Amino acid sequence: MVLVVGLVGCSGSQNITTSGPEDAYKKGVTEYEEEDYDKAIRYFRSVLNYGRGNQWAPDAQFKLAMAQRKKQKYLVAANEFQRFTQLYRTHQMVPRAEYERARAYYTRSPDYHLDQSDSRQAIELFQLFRDRYPDHKLAPKAQDKIEELRAKLAHKQYDAAKLYERRKMWPAATVTYESLFDQYPETPWADDALLGALRSYVRYADRSIREKQAERYQKALDHYARLQQLFPESPLLEKAEPLRAEARRKLKNVRERERENQSLAREGASSDRTN
Repeated sequence: MVLVVGLVGCSGSQNITTSGPEDAYKKGVTEYEEEDYDKAIRYFRSVLNYGRGNQWAPDAQFKLAMAQRKKQKYLVAANEFQRFTQLYRTHQMVPRAEYERARAYYTRSPDYHLDQSDSRQAIELFQLFRDRYPDHKLAPKAQDKIEELRAKLAHKQYDAAKLYERRKMWPAATVTYESLFDQYPETPWADDALLGALRSYVRYADRSIREKQAERYQKALDHYARLQQLFPESPLLEKAEPLRAEARRKLKNVRERERENQSLAREGASSDRTN
């Protein structure tokens, strides 16, 4: 009978022998602690082969996900953590599983200049964890990781705006800087974005048709005002001041020219009526 039970434990588990789910789980934990994660995974799967409703199955599923993460198979680990939350919805470890799923995507987050799909997925999952479990002991860590990842996304967008600026693509540069600030106002790149928008609007206005220049110089000044108001201690204010002075001077010239044109137009209309 013991032999028969052992063979059941072997089924699909690559020649491991177990006498039951408890034995399989304990052997899996031993292999996990000894850092033989491949063998630990085989034992944990053997526990699940006895039925996902057995006493040891929830812990085996969670340890299985952890072992996959130790092997740096982060997407596999994320799927295993998700499976845990789906199978054992009322288990006390569900919050931890949700956090670890988010952390798996966080670990896959690459340097800021690369594709940030995993960063966005991690942010979404950490936010979901934080919203569901605001008092959990891991909630502050989740918030820290959200802020770190959002700063990375802001950095990527800042580089895109700088590239538009270097290529003198002024409409794209202004929109990208403004979008950066609107989306990531709490990140370290927020004051850089306002300075970039100020700088780009001045150059955009310089190259605009006369009818649009006043509006764009004014937007440059608006961004300076936001920078000064929101970041009064920013070292970037020193760089922003000459741009502000330039925008004010050019805006004044544009408005004076507009008044002159309006005056000439009125004089012309009055002369036409007289004639």
